[in-house]
This record gives sequence, C-alpha cells and structure tokens, in this order.
Amino acid sequence: MTKLKVLLAEDDSTMVSLLTTLLKMEGFQVVALRADADVPAAIRAEKPDVLLMDVHLSHQSGLEILSVIRNSEDIAQSRVVMSSGANVREECINSGANGFLMKPYMPDELITILKQTIKAA
Repeated sequence: MTKLKVLLAEDDSTMVSLLTTLLKMEGFQVVALRADADVPAAIRAEKPDVLLMDVHLSHQSGLEILSVIRNSEDIAQSRVVMSSGANVREECINSGANGFLMKPYMPDELITILKQTIKAA
C-alpha cells in the first residue's frame, strides 16, 4: 500500500520537525516546504493527498495561497487543512479550506482531521 502524502507549509522550523516526525510515525509520507516556497507549484510537483498549511507564513499569507489554489483549475480540488494560533476557522473554511486546526492541537486531532479530509476526497 502506498503511503498517504502530506505536503507541509509551515514556517516554524520546530513545528516542521515535530510534525514531520509525528506524521512519519503515523505512516504518512511528508514533504516539508521552505517558508518561502511556491506552494501551488509544490502541489503540482508533489501531488499530495493533503496540504497542511499555516495561515500565517512568514513571507506569505496562507489564505492568499489558498485562494490561488482554489482558482487554479489543475489543483483546485486539492485537499487543504489550515492551522493557526488565531481562531480563524470560519474565514479558512469560507475561503475553501477542507479543514482547520487551532494551535496548539493534540497529535491525535491532527491525524484524525488529515485522515477525514483525505477520505472525503
């Protein structure tokens, strides 16, 4: 069975390290992007099962990136879970996110929402 692939767009290197370790332990394949990465291009190249993206990236807005994804015909159907320390769940869902996680979250919450989001595809 092929591993489910998670594309990780997070600018906090500690979070990237923790999430990568956790997701790999749970059997996911993880591709972590640089903080200034072109996320839509990475989706096209990696074809992930789900994108886990921070709302507030250091050089970019996760919501703006989400808008680009949803308006790009070839990747509009990508599954996207947004995360933030601020309660912007409604804004993320209204912008087209498939799910939202409020930081800090428990590992089991993350795994559950990723699996639900992928399954719903």
